[in-house]
Amino acid sequence: MASLIKPRDLRDLLSGGKALALLDVRDLGSYNSAHIPGASSLPRHRIEFDLRHLVPFKGVTLALCDDNGSQAGMAAVTAEAMGYENVYVLEGGVNLWAALDYPTEWGTNVASKDFGEQVEVENGVPEIDALELRRRMESKEKLVILDTRTPEEYRRFCIPGGRSVPNGELALHITDVLREHDEGATVIINCAGRTRSIIGARILQRMGVPNAYGLKNGTAGWVLAGYELETGAGRVALPAVSAEGLARAEEHAAQAAAEDGVRFLDVPALREVMGRGDSETVYLIDVRREEEHRGGHIPGFRWFPGGQAVQRSDDVAPVRNGVIVFACDGRVRAPLVASWYRQMGFPNVYAVDGGVTAWAEQGLPLEEGTQEDLPFGLSEAAGKASMISPQELEEARPPAIIFVGDSAEFAQGHVTGSHWAPRGWLELQIEGLAPSKDKPIAVTCANGLNSTLAGAALVDMGYEKVSVLDKGMAAWRRAGLPVERGLTNVMTPPNDVVVMGPHRSYADTIHYLRWEVALGEKRQPPD
Repeated sequence: MASLIKPRDLRDLLSGGKALALLDVRDLGSYNSAHIPGASSLPRHRIEFDLRHLVPFKGVTLALCDDNGSQAGMAAVTAEAMGYENVYVLEGGVNLWAALDYPTEWGTNVASKDFGEQVEVENGVPEIDALELRRRMESKEKLVILDTRTPEEYRRFCIPGGRSVPNGELALHITDVLREHDEGATVIINCAGRTRSIIGARILQRMGVPNAYGLKNGTAGWVLAGYELETGAGRVALPAVSAEGLARAEEHAAQAAAEDGVRFLDVPALREVMGRGDSETVYLIDVRREEEHRGGHIPGFRWFPGGQAVQRSDDVAPVRNGVIVFACDGRVRAPLVASWYRQMGFPNVYAVDGGVTAWAEQGLPLEEGTQEDLPFGLSEAAGKASMISPQELEEARPPAIIFVGDSAEFAQGHVTGSHWAPRGWLELQIEGLAPSKDKPIAVTCANGLNSTLAGAALVDMGYEKVSVLDKGMAAWRRAGLPVERGLTNVMTPPNDVVVMGPHRSYADTIHYLRWEVALGEKRQPPD
């Protein structure tokens, strides 16, 4: 059974050198509003899916926190069932932590965003604002606008005329991208806000690319200036890497790795490090594009594209003093991501020398596809509640139908008459929705995974007639059955989803951007 850890003792652990994972199991909205510095977000309903990736060594000290201990205690039971040996629950949660005047912070991926602002201040990364960019566009200046977010984000909205070149690919492809346009053109790097714009512009600054600027405040700044974004853009294809482009990228990566203290692993050394995963925390990260990872990767390596790995370091490696090994297919992308991690202060960072190519040349097998995102305990849970088809649920219409996914999924569509009871809060809310344990209750979600786990939990709580919609709302829609949309029957505003990008209000956007800028202002030297 998990032990309680006092706030004072947790504070001492965080300031010491012991391997520790501090995970905040509240909904993301609560985490975003206030959390303990150094805590990574892992909402309770994602533990069975993500804990094994975030904390790969089950012997590490694992501390869980929430508002007051209620969710963290339930999360600890799951973690111990998954085999974690040293699980602690923060006594009194974040509430008591704050009552003792211990520090908190707000926002998501704060460590990476703080680092981005540090990079801008300390290196004088050049930038222009939306007004200046618009003026240059209207004057027909030769511009190359590169969007350094993921292709999925780029397709949703981008600066008009922008092209998708994620940060993890930028150094490898910049020479050939510019050749396709005009090597004398001004290069504008943008993201949705600030961090990835800064990091991308710093990459080009460090490579010596002339006339390269970050777009101040990214697409958010563009919208605040009164300009329209482009949606559905399809300029995502990257050019083939030429011999000249590869040589330039490799030279830059080698220099950055040497300056930042990146260590390289050949294949025998990599295999030795991989073998240490049973006794210490070892993160194995493939930073290539998803289609490359699917086509063949070193066994055990998890896909996390390089640009996102820098943007979301706390989602990659919550155990900061663990071993982190990055791989690509050569000597550019992985060493560069590793150099960023060294700059961020991670002590034990490596790049695989030659990556996947070197591994295959040794005659060692590659894995295809991606790791199954099936949750821990799914098979056992599936045997507890009855699986029913959409047609059976429509005909039976039990007195209680609950949807256990997040509020955004619920709003996108649920069975008519459903009540929203997110799985992270299920045990604490279900009695108010289904007080009689002998009456039928049906459980749904978007795809049937969380609802299967929730159905098993209800059976364990003593509910006698629990059914789960097989394959969730995806199957319901395929059956052509009616879908109810919106936050129907939800009396309290949800706090489980953080609104981002252009979905923020103007006021929230201004507040968010000023918060990011303030991270850098604390780095400014005194006058």
